[in-house]
Amino acid sequence: MTRIAVFISGRGSNLQALIDARNRGDLAGDIGVVVSSRTGAPGLERARRAGLDHCVVDAADYASREAFDAELDRVVNQAGCSLICLAGFMRILTPGFVEAWRDRILNIHPALLPAFPGTACHRRVLEGGVKITGCTVHFVRPQVDAGPIIAQAAVPVLPGDDEKSLADRVLVAEHRIYPLALNLVLQGRVRVIEERVVVDAPVRADDMLANPVP
Repeated sequence: MTRIAVFISGRGSNLQALIDARNRGDLAGDIGVVVSSRTGAPGLERARRAGLDHCVVDAADYASREAFDAELDRVVNQAGCSLICLAGFMRILTPGFVEAWRDRILNIHPALLPAFPGTACHRRVLEGGVKITGCTVHFVRPQVDAGPIIAQAAVPVLPGDDEKSLADRVLVAEHRIYPLALNLVLQGRVRVIEERVVVDAPVRADDMLANPVP
């Protein structure tokens, strides 16, 4: 069974979505280790309650980004993991690490990439007057919030939304789409061809688009 390493930095709500999917039997794999870049990350308590192996790898303890990433690599390999899920991991991985794990690192971003990469995306969505936003699960590349897209969920921007209300609505979609996309990968149904994802066997449109209609 494929083992997954989940990297977190904060509350770990997407980690919890993956744990819940595992507990329901909706993942064709298991979570081998949870790695936090922060000692006090609330997500560590979620890992503890789920009985998952977990540890802290704090970048402040390492002389360089390369040394930090080398420790991440050691922890993941020691846990016997062959996939990595970034779940609110607030560190930029080095190009060397990303290339070593090419097409084996997934990330979830709270916008419809390639639009609105980076931080403060909900504020930028509202400022831009966008009517539909959402979230994206993609394979990681050295560029920030770039890489072949596995799945996306559409979320309406409603009149009167502020950053919090919009973020809360997008988060619901994140919790649905991340386990779905991960399971496609675990089932061997995802191939990357010329930097585009091809999903083998039909996938229902209402699975790939969590909320296509405002």
